[in-house]
Amino acid sequence: MAVWLRPYGTGHFFDSTHSSGKLFADDAKLYVKVVNSVAADELQRALTALSQWADEWQLSVSVDKCCTLCIGKVDGVDQFHTKDVPLPIVTSCRDLGITVSSNLSFSEHIKDIVRKAYQRANMIHRCFVSRNVNLLVYAFTVYVRPLLEHNSIIWSPQLKQDITAVEQVQRRSTKLLHGLRDLPYTERLTRLNLHSLEVRRLTLT
Repeated sequence: MAVWLRPYGTGHFFDSTHSSGKLFADDAKLYVKVVNSVAADELQRALTALSQWADEWQLSVSVDKCCTLCIGKVDGVDQFHTKDVPLPIVTSCRDLGITVSSNLSFSEHIKDIVRKAYQRANMIHRCFVSRNVNLLVYAFTVYVRPLLEHNSIIWSPQLKQDITAVEQVQRRSTKLLHGLRDLPYTERLTRLNLHSLEVRRLTLT
């Protein structure tokens, strides 16, 4: 079970046997393996300690951006709170640009980045007057591909449908290039000196 929080500032704010905490920039995460009520109670004490620490250092906690995410099956989820505000229990949340789901499936994250990549690829084809192939490929690799590869070592898809969804962005973009429409995808990649996104992920990881 993890609690995602948005404090401002850094520092050590609690000591705990069961609970752990991680800080990165203005993000903080408290998490605990819930095996009994003691662990859940300790997580709540850690939340309280964080609030007290933030007040002591005159920092603010964005309570409206905080939530509770349960990883796996958890019976009887406790309602945690900070600053007397109940934290919503969610099935997924964004953490450092990656959507994390309670079942640790990254399909939701993949769906989101594919949507954004299509939007950006379509904008390039609409806004670029030039139909120069090299220019359009360069624009794709600079503005679109990073959306589909950011932190892929974490979310690299395992399901065929997710692998296909990610690859389809590059497949479609190369098909729109002048003189390449009727060529198979693998031949288009060869002519453009590109690798498939799946191969790149396997190479990066």
